[in-house]
Amino acid sequence: MARPTADQIKEVNVRYHDAAAAEYDAKWGIDYGPPGQAQVTGKLHKALGREPGHYPRALEIGSGTGYFSLNLMRAGVIGQAVATDISPGMLEALSATAEQLGLEVETACCEASRLPFPDDSFDLVFGHAVLHHLPDLDGAFAEFRRVLKPGGTLAFCGEPSRYGDRIARVPKRAALTAAPVWRRLVGASEKRNGHGPDDDHELEKFVDVHAFSPGDLAVLARTAGFREIRVRGEELAANWFGWFNRTCESTAEPDEVPWAWRQYAYRGYLALQAVDRAVLEPRLPAALFYNLLVSARAPDC
Repeated sequence: MARPTADQIKEVNVRYHDAAAAEYDAKWGIDYGPPGQAQVTGKLHKALGREPGHYPRALEIGSGTGYFSLNLMRAGVIGQAVATDISPGMLEALSATAEQLGLEVETACCEASRLPFPDDSFDLVFGHAVLHHLPDLDGAFAEFRRVLKPGGTLAFCGEPSRYGDRIARVPKRAALTAAPVWRRLVGASEKRNGHGPDDDHELEKFVDVHAFSPGDLAVLARTAGFREIRVRGEELAANWFGWFNRTCESTAEPDEVPWAWRQYAYRGYLALQAVDRAVLEPRLPAALFYNLLVSARAPDC
């Protein structure tokens, strides 16, 4: 098969994320209270290897519905926030949530490789689970470097590792096998395919363009002129647990998945995250984990 063009990748990503915007926070259990703030600041701390501090003006790439920007604002980590995405639907959802939370966020619908901002505009450029969607990574990293102030910080979290992505297929296959039994146990019926083959929600499997090795991310940052580059891995046990549960849930009618099961899946995921953090992440190579985090610093001059 021919590789998709950059325009085709963008089209599919816009269609999928516009379709997913209204239900995105509920699907992924996104929270804007203390638990969500702890999750986001913890990821940024892990990426940087230190407490995040305070960034007066920050730019989020591929902000989606605002999981990172809004939580970091509420936690006092960033002052002014500018959120970018290629999906108008995602930015509309972000703006609505920001208004509900009493936060002011500037939004811009644009590509990461063509940022409409002057040089040296931001103290922090960051993102979560976005780099693997970008067709032009070299162009994007060059833009990140351009809009960062001298000495500014770059941080991206939640990027799929090449090896971790492969091993994540194991719990997914196991879950598909176990799904009929699981549905009987929780009292849920099999999901009805009511939207048809052209439903934009079904594009999810086509929107991921890359999976990375730690070296891939380091080279991208180094080539763009960044310094003090740091790449770490996160989530192994939690990932296996989460993918098994989410795959089972995806086979059932959403309204029929019991609240008690959702609580078990959520709390179990958090518990295994703690195991990953305390036991596995300090001891195993970054490439083994499902997610990679990269941080770097722009030169001082």
